[in-house]
Amino acid sequence: MTAPARHVLVTGGSGKLGRAVVDLLVRRGHRVSVVDLVPPGRPDVAWTRADLTDYGQAVGVLTGVDDRWPAPDAVVHLAALPAPGLRPDAALFAANVTTTYNVFAAARVAGVDTVVWASSETVLGLPFDTPPPHLPLDEDCGPAPTTSYSLSKTLEEEMARQFARWRPELSITGLRFSNVMEPADYAAFPSFDADPALRRWNAWSYIDARDGAAAVLAALDHPGRGADVLVIANTDTVMSRPSAELAAEHFPGVPVRGPLGRHQALMSSEKARRVLGWTPVHSWRDEVGGTPATGS
Repeated sequence: MTAPARHVLVTGGSGKLGRAVVDLLVRRGHRVSVVDLVPPGRPDVAWTRADLTDYGQAVGVLTGVDDRWPAPDAVVHLAALPAPGLRPDAALFAANVTTTYNVFAAARVAGVDTVVWASSETVLGLPFDTPPPHLPLDEDCGPAPTTSYSLSKTLEEEMARQFARWRPELSITGLRFSNVMEPADYAAFPSFDADPALRRWNAWSYIDARDGAAAVLAALDHPGRGADVLVIANTDTVMSRPSAELAAEHFPGVPVRGPLGRHQALMSSEKARRVLGWTPVHSWRDEVGGTPATGS
């Protein structure tokens, strides 16, 4: 059953994942508005620039912007400094936590009951200087933040739970996205085989931006209420070597739950499949002619 068209406000809609989300929402017939520091570069969505670390501006864009848009039906919050090291630690932490608090609080003021937002794979303990408790990684791993960035995402997940406690009608879903990739990125993937240690930091995982966008749409359409967090990763690794070999060599002694398919992801999105009915359909192997991801 197709969900009715809605007005969806996307923060960070001009970024790599944001572009894919906006494109999918528009193709599905939704009205889309974008808040970002740069325009999305397409005439079919409304855009305004806003500093979401400023609570007043966050409330302003969530309650309506002049003749650009009224209050939305749902919010997709992707705006953030997206990785460690982009600012000094305290500055990055303050920007991300403040931005997310302001968006959550502004949604409450505007009466928006559906929020989907970008958490991160980093809360699982990346880069695994301390080995994970088991493989494949899932929502039972962590939170084990190791950087100011992953700490910001960990605390944002707790904020989401408290906002849901305050408003039982709220659906607020945090998607723990793996490393977001576009088709143009896949040409580099075969070179990863030369040194598997270079991608050990996230257990050789990734998410195609188009599949990430589909996960956002599935979370928007999910009828449940309350707060939840879900790992969002592709079903295969970025490597040509078998997953069992990689696990044994680079994570010796870490328990492996069940047999591993040849290129099976070591970051599991099983919960997202079960809860949202979402499964990724794109693979880098289809783009560059790599070995099919059998058994994943």
